[in-house]
Amino acid sequence: MVEKYSFGIDPIPHHAWNKDRQQIAVTPNNQEIRIYQLDKSANDWTLLDTLNKHDLRVTGIDWAPRTNRIVTCSEDRDAYVWKQGPDKKWTPTQVLLRINRAATCVKWSPDENKFAAGSGARIISVCYFEQANDWWVSKHIKKPIKSTVNSIDWHPNNVLLAAGCADFKVKIFSGFIKEIEDNFPATAWGNKGSTLGNLLAEFTNSPYIGGWIHCVSFSADGNRLCWVAHDSSISVADVSHGSPIVFKLRTDTLPFLSCVWVNGTGIVAAGHGCCPMLYAVDVNNQIRFVCKLDRSQKKEGSGLSAMRKFQSLDRQAKVENDTLLETIHQNSIRSIRTYSNVNGTATKLSTSGLDGQLVIWDLKVRHRLVRITS
Repeated sequence: MVEKYSFGIDPIPHHAWNKDRQQIAVTPNNQEIRIYQLDKSANDWTLLDTLNKHDLRVTGIDWAPRTNRIVTCSEDRDAYVWKQGPDKKWTPTQVLLRINRAATCVKWSPDENKFAAGSGARIISVCYFEQANDWWVSKHIKKPIKSTVNSIDWHPNNVLLAAGCADFKVKIFSGFIKEIEDNFPATAWGNKGSTLGNLLAEFTNSPYIGGWIHCVSFSADGNRLCWVAHDSSISVADVSHGSPIVFKLRTDTLPFLSCVWVNGTGIVAAGHGCCPMLYAVDVNNQIRFVCKLDRSQKKEGSGLSAMRKFQSLDRQAKVENDTLLETIHQNSIRSIRTYSNVNGTATKLSTSGLDGQLVIWDLKVRHRLVRITS
């Protein structure tokens, strides 16, 4: 079962849900953030508020479910933490990231006591709230980042931070903030994490025929890290048996732009191909294609057969244009979010893209395929 919603003609490169999935924040590819409320009677979305504080295009958004705070970053090199008051209005607090290039991505930590923002300045800003001065403080992870940080993701232990960069590399850093955290937890990725910015692991997609990293994602148990790159590949690093083991699958699709774990072995990736793909990691540590989430097909009436093409050319001296894709999304999918989760297994996912659509996918049938394949 698929639920489709349209928010107009504006692209939706990023979206984020609140805790009960009754509200959604979307970025229409400009400086605004729009908050919508689900109208169950009309099965549609109603615009509640427009957050307009950034000067340039918003490049990242994340909604903390427990604390009900929204963090956004932008090409204007700033971030804002939005907090909802008793009057249901959102109040922004500016966070100086101290970068000289555009911010590219942002994400809350699992405990929601800090967030990280990547940038084109080859810097990751890790920000936390300082109670004594009543402001947000940013600390930098610089070395050995040598290019734009395209994507970040937090480990479930709230400390490790993965970054996918434009130099074809994936790095795992310590995001430990001694001012708000007591001890660095034990982790299979390394024990050099007591200082912010320590490099625990680094993986190269490929120095010659690879591509820049579009998205990184930790599994729920934190023992696997998945990433997708511009060479149409999907890779997984696994530390469940000791030292990291990396396995990679180069697909024949257009490059993926986003990926997310749906359970311990299943991964959904989507991007320029406009169709979410389900992959699974089998017992031999190989990544295998399972199925497409999008099973839609063109209707006979909307398609352009060869016979119709020549009939139109013969009768009217023109050819009918057929620009509809066979997929639900009609342009690149830029963002994937978990919509519902049961015991560590995602049962529904949401995707948004450059076609202005939001699509919610039901994964219940697909999980049986993942268990069979893995």
